[in-house]
Amino acid sequence: MTDHVPPQPLSDELVSPRILSSEIAFGGIVWDVRRETFVHGDGEITREFVAHTGAVAVLVMDAADNVLLIRQYRHPIRAREWELPAGLLDQPTESALLAAQRELAEEADLAAAEWAVLTDFSTSPGGSNEQLRIYLARGLTETVPFVRTEEEADIEKRWATLDEIVDAVLARDVQNSILVIAALAAQASRSRGWATLAPADEPWLRHPSSR
Repeated sequence: MTDHVPPQPLSDELVSPRILSSEIAFGGIVWDVRRETFVHGDGEITREFVAHTGAVAVLVMDAADNVLLIRQYRHPIRAREWELPAGLLDQPTESALLAAQRELAEEADLAAAEWAVLTDFSTSPGGSNEQLRIYLARGLTETVPFVRTEEEADIEKRWATLDEIVDAVLARDVQNSILVIAALAAQASRSRGWATLAPADEPWLRHPSSR
């Protein structure tokens, strides 16, 4: 008779491979492409990946559970996407929470009194080290309108119910990865009484700078 060992909880394993070499293969305007050779198993592997600063996003929810969306042009995919307020962690001395609060003011002209971590994820682990944290923000007040430029100059704002957004995700009518993950995570968390939320200052162990 085979002993049944209870399975371990699902969890990714963080590792620290021996890096033999690391160099910038291409220096970009926003991000670089890094080339690294590392030990894996009995051999060596060389890979190139986007060296990313990391980013944050904010799912803004009002008292009636409506979510604020913004729409702006994204040149690589030639589309004006519905998204969440989001931005890069490109200021070294700024915490992730402060960056999220800044982005909310800059892209939505809002401040929030209540903050929690909704979810974290790796955007494209096969080709980028980008890590992204999504916050849930509530208790909203308006801020001084921010002067936006470039692709953000013509940002369009819209409120939608969480169920409406999930329906659009499942119909494949909205495909921004941050919005898709945030909407499904929020729907699942709401169904559990928001018990899955974490404190806004929860340590972010996967952020590139922490590794």
